Amino acid sequence: METGAREDAQVGPVLDGFLLRGRATPTPRQLREVGVRADSLREVTAVEFLRAMTEESYDVLVLSLVGGGVQAMLHGLRRAWEGRTSRPVVVTGYVGVVYEKLADGLLLRHGADLVLANSRQDADRFRAVYEGVGADAASVTEVALPFLGGAPYEGERDRYTVVFAAQPSVPESRKDRTYLLNRLVQHARRHPEREVLLKLRSKPGEHTTHIEELPYQKLVQRLDPPANFRLVYGNMGEVLDRTDLLVTVSSTAALESLHRRIPTVVLTDLGVRESLGNHHFVGSGCLASWDQLDAGHRPVPDEEWVSRQGVVADGSYDSAFDAARGRIAELLGRPGGLPPLTPYYTPVTAPGYLPGILARHHLGPDGTPLPGAPAADKEPGPVRQIVRRAARGAYRHGVQRVAPVIRRMGEL
Repeated sequence: METGAREDAQVGPVLDGFLLRGRATPTPRQLREVGVRADSLREVTAVEFLRAMTEESYDVLVLSLVGGGVQAMLHGLRRAWEGRTSRPVVVTGYVGVVYEKLADGLLLRHGADLVLANSRQDADRFRAVYEGVGADAASVTEVALPFLGGAPYEGERDRYTVVFAAQPSVPESRKDRTYLLNRLVQHARRHPEREVLLKLRSKPGEHTTHIEELPYQKLVQRLDPPANFRLVYGNMGEVLDRTDLLVTVSSTAALESLHRRIPTVVLTDLGVRESLGNHHFVGSGCLASWDQLDAGHRPVPDEEWVSRQGVVADGSYDSAFDAARGRIAELLGRPGGLPPLTPYYTPVTAPGYLPGILARHHLGPDGTPLPGAPAADKEPGPVRQIVRRAARGAYRHGVQRVAPVIRRMGEL
């Protein structure tokens, strides 16, 4: 998703949203969970978005996409704004627990005016990556996780509530996911006085940035969970409002929970491994197993570790974005406007990598739209919209249902 902010002399700041059409295009339900209401919202192809950026004037442009999408838009925007004396400030970031693809994800985001880092630790890591390849690191700007908030935890409620925050791709195998689900159900049976919730990120048919081939909704159908076990969706902050114990493998929800001082556990049952992401929490004091939890253990977080993660449980969250605001104001006021966007990846530095990334968004190696790139000059008619929705549903079905079966058959 891209978001453009502009100033209207009569109504003040205006927020326009552009949803990049693709596998991870958010649904209306997912958009409602974000809690930010755009003044306008439309679904576009990459080429349609780039055209809009040449026809409309914005002060700030936020690229909220996966790394490849950010890189493609940076090259497309560089080409689209060629010869212009002014352009928006372009902002992106690597949000959440950054435990994999650190170098790859960061270099795909290089070229934006601001690359937001979630914490002091992440800012140091981000700068080290850029400087290590000889790229300008001035864009790295320390902030905090953008979705922290909510009332601090005040102690156990009348109905003690345990929440397991599931992740779409961690763990990946059926065996491991079934194990975690069984342990959660067993915990519910062992403690009938508690409410045990499985918090899911998406409903069947919805996508996130990670493909979920074995959704817990499907796996739980083979079990007979007790009445105090439930599946829940919705905003994580609202779920945390009633949480007494947050359990996860490596979800960013752990940082949200720590921010509110809710007892938080990062599971070690499947090992502490880079592929799981729970290695990120080494030193946090939150690592524990289901056996330890069932025996009554409650981890105590390490305050220094928590502080380094940008969790700011000390109440300084409101000032965490001052540096970014100041940086944007400085760039907007720069005499003569801003220079062209300069991503690290170019046809010279990555000739075997960059063209493929751009081609996925129907852009050539120089950022120009390829011949035949999908771009509508007007809103599609009702028939075309129906066909598009059906095609998207078929694609998602293929990704979620058919592809996993074919892969498993290939492993026989």
